[in-house]
Amino acid sequence: MAIDQVRIWVKAGDGGRGCPSKYKNKYMRYPRFDGGCGGKGGDVVIQADPSINTLRHLHFRQHFKADNGKHGSSNKRHGANAEDLIIRVPVGTLVRDALTGKLLKDLSSPGMKVVVARGGKGGIGSAYTRDHSVVPPGEGQERQLNLELKVLADVGIVGLPSSGKSTLLNALTGAGSVVGAYPFTTKNPVLGMLADLDVVIADMPGIIEGAHKGKGLGDKFLRHIERARILVYLIDASPMTEIAAWDAYVILLEEMRRYNPSILEKSQIVVLNKIDLLEDYSIVDEFIARTNQRPVLISARTGEGIDKLIDEIRNRLEE
Repeated sequence: MAIDQVRIWVKAGDGGRGCPSKYKNKYMRYPRFDGGCGGKGGDVVIQADPSINTLRHLHFRQHFKADNGKHGSSNKRHGANAEDLIIRVPVGTLVRDALTGKLLKDLSSPGMKVVVARGGKGGIGSAYTRDHSVVPPGEGQERQLNLELKVLADVGIVGLPSSGKSTLLNALTGAGSVVGAYPFTTKNPVLGMLADLDVVIADMPGIIEGAHKGKGLGDKFLRHIERARILVYLIDASPMTEIAAWDAYVILLEEMRRYNPSILEKSQIVVLNKIDLLEDYSIVDEFIARTNQRPVLISARTGEGIDKLIDEIRNRLEE
C-alpha cells in the first residue's frame, strides 16, 4: 500500500538547564560562581531520501520528538547539544504547516532538507551572567505538519480506466505494473525508467469524469500529474470501448482543466492504443477531424508503434 499523504506532530528538544553552582573553599574570601550553560535542544529536520518512495513509514508513526540538550554543571562545564532528529521522506514531498497551510519546503531534489522545528537554546549558567543568576533554557518548537508526496516523473501516462496504461508502461520500461481487464488496476502511481533516455515514466491511476471532485479514485492522484514534464494522453481506440476515442480525449482534458488549468499548458503526446484490434483506420481520421490532434498509433500489447512513441518522447524532451 502506497501512502502519499500524512499528518505528523513534531517537537524539537528543549534546551538544557544552566547550572547555578558556586564554589568556595577556606582560602577564598568570596565564592566563585562556576555554573556552566545548558546545551541546545535538537532540531527536527525533514530530508529527501531517494531510497524511500512512499510515506507509509510515517503513517504508522506520527509523533516525533528530538532530544533535549544536556544540563550544565559546575566548574563551567557546558551541557552537550542534542543531535538533530532527521525524518526521511521521498523526493518530491511537499512539507506544509497543518494549521496555516503554508508551504515550508518542496523537497524536489535528493538530499534537500528543511528545519521544521528548532530546538530551544540552552540555559545560561551562573558563571556567565552579571548578577550570577541563571537564565532558563528555551523550549523547543512544536507543530503539526502535512506531508504530501507528488511523484517526480519526466513523462506521465494518463487515460481512462482500462485504456492500457499499465501495458504501455511495461512495454516502454518493463516496470512490472499490474495489468488487468477491469477498472482501477493501478491504484497508485507506478514508475518505470526508459533506460536508453534516462527518462522516468509514471503510470497514473485511471481518470474518470468527476475525478477533480474526488470521484472514483479521487483527485489525490491528479496532483502527481502536475510534476510531469510531458503528458501522454492514452486513448483506447478499439471498437469494443464504450466511450468514443474523441470523447475520451475531451473527458481527460476537462478533468485536467477543472483540477488545475496550468496542466493543459504542458507538452502533450496523444496516443491511440489497441490499433491491432481495428479492422480499418477510419476512426483515426475521425479522431483527427474532431480533435485537431494527430495521434501516435500504437498497440501496447503487441509492441506496434512503440519505437515511434519513444522517438516522439525523445524529441519532446529535447525541445
